[in-house]
Amino acid sequence: MPIAFLKLFIAADGLCSRRWIIARCCQFPLPSPMRCPTPLFHVRTSEIHGVGLFAALPLQANTRLGAYEGRRMSPAEVEATDWESHLTYLFGLSDGTVIDGAQGGNALRHLNHSCSPNCEAVEAWALDGTLRLDIITLGDVRAGEELCLDYALTIDTTHAPAAYPCACSSVECRGTMAASA
Repeated sequence: MPIAFLKLFIAADGLCSRRWIIARCCQFPLPSPMRCPTPLFHVRTSEIHGVGLFAALPLQANTRLGAYEGRRMSPAEVEATDWESHLTYLFGLSDGTVIDGAQGGNALRHLNHSCSPNCEAVEAWALDGTLRLDIITLGDVRAGEELCLDYALTIDTTHAPAAYPCACSSVECRGTMAASA
């Protein structure tokens, strides 16, 4: 299977993300070095695919679940890697780098695809000058609800979107994890 990258959304407010000194956690702001005493989500078996992330408590719209983590790779490193023998958790960023959540990633790598997502990935500049990928809820989420992204995969033109079937069962399901044409 060829490499496919998740589409992401860039914050449209135009403000410098260095203003992110406070992170949203457990429905109230905490200084970013502090850890949330109550987890926002947990990993368990998913009806969509393998395992997924599920809200551990009711979440409000615009709750920051955390930053998608993993090994940073250059486009050349991605191209040189044989992905046929690897489980991939790749997220392409606007600066050309790719985050591989399979290597040093966190639980956010278990976000499954849905054509009706309740989360989105938003780029923000970290204090060290690198791009960070925050996962944010799009609307209110019920406790126990699976947390999902629309992968909107960018696929090689030699492959049909049907090669990336969707299993979300959403009323709006387009039948593929590929981006809409």
